[in-house]
Amino acid sequence: MPCFPRLYLSMQFHFKCRPSRRRPATAGFSLVEMLVVVAIVGLLIGLVGTGAIRQLQSSRVSAAEAQIAQLRSALDIYLIETGRYPTEQEGLNALIANPNQVPGWAGPYLRDGNLPADPWGGAYIYVLNQGQPRVRTLGADGQAGGTGIDADVEG
Repeated sequence: MPCFPRLYLSMQFHFKCRPSRRRPATAGFSLVEMLVVVAIVGLLIGLVGTGAIRQLQSSRVSAAEAQIAQLRSALDIYLIETGRYPTEQEGLNALIANPNQVPGWAGPYLRDGNLPADPWGGAYIYVLNQGQPRVRTLGADGQAGGTGIDADVEG
């Protein structure tokens, strides 16, 4: 509060203070407090975010395994009804359409009548090896081989 001197009859200076016209201080956060909070939030996002991404990648591998199991089941039903697995030329498309007029075909053998894409957006690969069907996906990198999330998923 500013004080101003006043001269009284006794010739002495007395100081009388007037109330300040300033607003009272309002509650708030200082810059340092805000920076500390931002740093803590950044650390939490960094720690939790990497774990979430890792979990997302492993769930994509699990989804690919489940879809391959579904395709294998559809291939087994195709075998029961037609007496053979689709040729490599017919591929997995034989589960949703019968362009070669295969006797006994009663499809489509997939629920939606569409071939699913793998969790990374690629197509499943169908191979008939010594009369046994193999279905696989190339993983996250889209190339044969690899390790971790880039590994091929086969069933």
